[in-house]
Amino acid sequence: MKTLKIKLPDGKVVTHEFEDQVCLEDLIVETEYPILSALYQNENIRLDSVIDESAEIEFLDLRNNYANMSYQASLTLLYLKAVEDILGRNVQVTIANSLSKGVYTRIHQDSLNEDAIRRLEDYMHEIVEQDLPIEEKVMDRKELLEYVNKDGDKDEKKLVESAGDLKKAMVCRIGETRNLFYLHTLPSTGYLKLFELKKYRNGVLLRFPHPRDPLHVAPFEEQRLLYNAFSEENHWQKLIGVKDAAQLNERITTEECLDLVMLTEALHEKKIADIASTIFESKKRIVLIAGPSSSGKTTFAKRLCIQLRVLGLKPLYLGTDDYFVNREDMVPDDKGEFDFESLSAVDVALFDRQMNDLLAGKKVDIPEFDFIEGRKVFGKRITSIQPNQPIVIEGIHGLNPQLTKDIPDEEKIRIYISPLTQLNIDMHNRVPTTDARMLRRLVRDYRTRGRTAEATIKDWPSVRRGEDVNIFPYCYEADLFFNSQCIYELAALKKYAKPLLEGIGKDKKEYPEAQRMLRFLDFFAEMKDDACVPLNSIIREFIGGSVIMN
Repeated sequence: MKTLKIKLPDGKVVTHEFEDQVCLEDLIVETEYPILSALYQNENIRLDSVIDESAEIEFLDLRNNYANMSYQASLTLLYLKAVEDILGRNVQVTIANSLSKGVYTRIHQDSLNEDAIRRLEDYMHEIVEQDLPIEEKVMDRKELLEYVNKDGDKDEKKLVESAGDLKKAMVCRIGETRNLFYLHTLPSTGYLKLFELKKYRNGVLLRFPHPRDPLHVAPFEEQRLLYNAFSEENHWQKLIGVKDAAQLNERITTEECLDLVMLTEALHEKKIADIASTIFESKKRIVLIAGPSSSGKTTFAKRLCIQLRVLGLKPLYLGTDDYFVNREDMVPDDKGEFDFESLSAVDVALFDRQMNDLLAGKKVDIPEFDFIEGRKVFGKRITSIQPNQPIVIEGIHGLNPQLTKDIPDEEKIRIYISPLTQLNIDMHNRVPTTDARMLRRLVRDYRTRGRTAEATIKDWPSVRRGEDVNIFPYCYEADLFFNSQCIYELAALKKYAKPLLEGIGKDKKEYPEAQRMLRFLDFFAEMKDDACVPLNSIIREFIGGSVIMN
C-alpha cells in the first residue's frame, strides 16, 4: 500500500492510501478557495498528474503565485479560443500589460464594439461550462525547434531560435487553439469560472480575481495614469524597435546592443528633463517621489536634482527614512515585530514642521537616522533654503496625503515611479512588472547586503503586501509619472540573477519560484558585457557601478 501525505492550502494535512496509482484531481477536497495546482517533490505539476509512489503533495490555490499565473495563462488560452471562434482565426490578439486588476489586451480588428465583447465573454462562459480539457505537451529544445518549424507561426519560430537557453516549454491547447507557455496550465476550462471582459479605451480588459480575494473579480478601478504610462512605453518601444523577447535577443547579441542601450537611456534622460521643466514652471517647492520596491527611486531622484540644477535651481535632496520614529518609541504589532513600512514608523509631525520651516526660510536641523542605534541623530545637517529652492523628497509614503497633511497643497508636486513594461515574451506572454522588480531586488540584495536569492524570494510576498497597503492605493494622487523600465534590463540582470536562482536547493521552500523565474529568464539572451550601461543608469542601482549611488 502506498501513501500520499497531502498538505492543504490552510495548512491541514490529510493522507490517502492507494495500491497502484492515483490522479490528483480525484483527491481534491472542498477548501475555502478552489485548488488549482500542486507541488510534487517540490516541483509544480498539474492537477491531472498521476502519482504512482508514496510522496508528499501540497495543493495550491489562487493565493499561490504559480497557481495564480497558471490561472492567468489558462484564461489567456480560453480568451484566444473565443476570439478565434467568434471573430475569426486570422484576428490577432496582444496580451499587453497588467491594468485595473486584470490584463489590458488589444484585439486587432477595426469593428470591435461592446456587443462583440459581450459575445466573446458569453462564449467563454459556455466553454467553461463544457469543461473542455486543456491539453499540454512539455517539449524539450529539440522538440520545440521541430514544432515551431512545422506548426509554429513566424513569431514563435523567431522566439525559440533566438532564446538559446530555452530548455523546455509547454504547448497547450483547447480544441484547435494552441499557445506556448513557460508554466503549466490548469487541467480544464471548468476551473476558469471567475473572469470578466470590459471594453476599455482602444482595447479590452481581461479581468480575474486578485490573490487577496480569490472568490471575486475585483471592482473596476480607473487607472488613467498607468494607462498613459503604458501608452508612452508602447511609443518608446516603437522608437527603439523592440516589442518582444525575440527582437530584444537579436539586438543584445549583435553590434546593435550599444545603440539599444544608448537610445533607451536617452529616452529616460529626456523624460527626467521634461519632469524637471514641469516642476520649474509650476514653481512648487515640495517634490514628493514614491514608488514600489526596486523601482529606482533614489537614482531617479538624484538625476532629477541634476536636471533641476540645469534649470538654475538648487534642490535640497531628502529621504523620509531619516524621519523614522526612534525604535524605542515604536509600538510592535501582534507578533512583537516592528512594521517599518507603515506610515506610523515615520515621525510625520517632525517632518511636516521641518518642511514648513524650510519653506518659510528658517534654519532647520535635519536628522540622520542611525539604523544601528535605531534613533534619529541631530546636529549634522543644519540648513535652510532660498525662496525658489525646491526640496526633493524620496520615500515610499511620498504620495500618502497623511505624510504631508500639514503642508499646503499649492506647494506640492507628486511623482510616482515604477518600472512598467510592455515588452512581451511574445504576443500572448507578457512580462509581469513584479517579476522585473523582484529580479532587480534579488541582484541588489546580494550585491549590497550579501543576502541570498532564497531570502529575497522568501520576503517578496511580505514586500508585496506592504506595497498593497502603503503604496499602490496612493498612486492616483500623483501629478506626474516616471517609467523606470529599461527595455534591455532583463538581459542585463540575467547574468547576475541566474546563478543566484540556480543556487537555491530543491529542498528549499523557495525552489519552485526560483525555477519559475529561471524558465522565464530562459526566453531572454544574456548581456555578456554590461560595460555599455551608463554609470548613471537606473540599472546601475542594481547591478552595481553607479556614480549616482556613491
